[in-house]
Amino acid sequence: MKQTKNNRFGCCSCSHEDENQHSRRENHNHNHAHNHEHSDEDGDFELKRELLPIFLVIILFTLGFTFEETLHNTPFSIAEYLVFIPAYLLSGWNVLTIAGQNILRGRFFDENFLMTIATLGAIAIHKLPEAVGVMLFFKVGELFQEYAVGRSRKSIKSLLEIRPDYANVKVNGEIKTVSPEAINLGDLIVVKPGEKIPLDGEIISGDSQVDTSALTGESVPRPVGVGETVLAGMLNQTGVLLVKVTKLFGESSIARILDLVENASSKKSPTQKFITKFARYYTPFVVFASLAVALIPPLIIPGASKWEWVYRALILLVISCPCGLVISIPLGYFGGVGGAAKRGILVKGAMYLDTLTQVKTVVFDKTGTLTKGVFKVTEIVTRNGLTKDELISVAAQVESHSNHPVAQSIREAYGQQIDDSEVKDYQEIAGHGIKATVKEKVVIAGNDKLLHRENIEHNTCDVRGTVVHLAVDNCYAGYISIADEIKDDAPYAISRLKKLGVENTVMLTGDSRIVAAKIADELGLDSYMAELLPEDKVEALEKIIAQSGSKKKVVFVGDGINDAPVIARADVGMAMGGLGSDAAIETADVVIMTDAPSKVAESIQVARKTRNIVWQNIIFAMLVKGLFITLGAIGLATMWEAVFADVGVALAAIFNATRILK
Repeated sequence: MKQTKNNRFGCCSCSHEDENQHSRRENHNHNHAHNHEHSDEDGDFELKRELLPIFLVIILFTLGFTFEETLHNTPFSIAEYLVFIPAYLLSGWNVLTIAGQNILRGRFFDENFLMTIATLGAIAIHKLPEAVGVMLFFKVGELFQEYAVGRSRKSIKSLLEIRPDYANVKVNGEIKTVSPEAINLGDLIVVKPGEKIPLDGEIISGDSQVDTSALTGESVPRPVGVGETVLAGMLNQTGVLLVKVTKLFGESSIARILDLVENASSKKSPTQKFITKFARYYTPFVVFASLAVALIPPLIIPGASKWEWVYRALILLVISCPCGLVISIPLGYFGGVGGAAKRGILVKGAMYLDTLTQVKTVVFDKTGTLTKGVFKVTEIVTRNGLTKDELISVAAQVESHSNHPVAQSIREAYGQQIDDSEVKDYQEIAGHGIKATVKEKVVIAGNDKLLHRENIEHNTCDVRGTVVHLAVDNCYAGYISIADEIKDDAPYAISRLKKLGVENTVMLTGDSRIVAAKIADELGLDSYMAELLPEDKVEALEKIIAQSGSKKKVVFVGDGINDAPVIARADVGMAMGGLGSDAAIETADVVIMTDAPSKVAESIQVARKTRNIVWQNIIFAMLVKGLFITLGAIGLATMWEAVFADVGVALAAIFNATRILK
């Protein structure tokens, strides 16, 4: 199905092209975004739930450590066990259960397994405080990380359900409210002003204007009348429409766009965390190295004590426990997520920070992303002796009865009180413009097609953008150019991306080629594609991604519901969160809360700084770990030294990560 889109005045017979638009609306309940939702309430609940056992562990650990000798001297050290074992289980229960579950699944070598055997080994050689210390420090670090990341996501709230909730079906002259899924082909539905059109259909009676801004990215409401097709998700603005349903809900534009989102999201490959990959090699190496330390020296060294080397092996396991490394890496990402949030950029996961460091192509939507989505008079050109003030005055008067955004922008530009009593014989000519008598003079205001219809002589046809031509008493008086105003920081955003090494900036829009070319030229974009349907945008992005290659990532930035599938398909999807649609925000990996396109470049900068700090933490943690493993193997380091070394690594990582917040 193809729908020809007409603007308020139709299409200029000399230069304006017909704009092909499909509108799509979405019932969006998408797992990809749902996994990233964090409300303040959820975060506070988790924090309160976790703090109590940690406080208990700290109390038990402090008491046990302070009175260790006294507790140890009780029969069978029973008092020591009664203090430290509960503390150990409270702090390490999650690690122990995860390790146990992984063992049952045949997955032995991960950080949980290593921490489990290391701490159990410490308990076996009666080093209970060290075992509790390892688990406690890991627990506190993990809680701090989760809480901090949760707080950085607090701007994401419960998002609104965007699908039409009901349809007014007309049966035997009566109107009943039913679910859109219950409507059959050929049923008649009534759509009142302010209601969403629930299903695709053909208008049987009524005239109105429909808002497609959230669906197509087009900010100008479209007039519709008898015989025209309307799509599910359009917002009816002015008149009552009687629509004959031509597609079932499952085949409607809403259902199709939902399918696009789901299919696009399934193509995304989540980035694995470094520590998981590292643990695949590190953990088995440490386990077998410790086993070798326990078994080989007593066999080859004369007089070597078996239990001494078993003790060293267990110390080596405690030293090798990667809690400092495990904490330091996510803390670096926390700094990146928190630093971005402080700048009004909500990143829904550390993996997207990784991907942003590899971005070489940024693709933008137009309306609401690079432009404000609000019409504004940009140029007044006069002919045949009229001044600009006179032309805008005449235009404001003839447009005084219209509620169209174009008319509103002209009246705002005029900025004075309008005496509409001087306007008579007002006539709105569908697809052309307005004809009225103003102060006893016949005035027409509309597109070039209206000038030809009224046989007005003129030599101005090829004008870029949205134009209102005016004629007074059959004499051409000039034109007023009206444009969707470019956001103040959009030019700076494009230039900054270029300075960061982004190789390609592209604009995808459902707007006309004329308007798209003008915007692209003003902003200095590398290329643009116009008159795209939602599915066309996905196809266009697929081609861009294929051309970029796997190592050069692609970002898409949008705000409308029609952008949701493209946002989901991009390597990193960004949504304008201040004025953007709920579907786009929910689907996006990164939400720009200020609606400023310059934040795209800023997010890339934060991501790169985060990557550098994470790798600094990794290298530092590895060096410290390697040093103490060596000292432990030759018997020069104890478990306490290893535990405090881990704490030192974690603290250093925390202080390093806070640099991203600045």
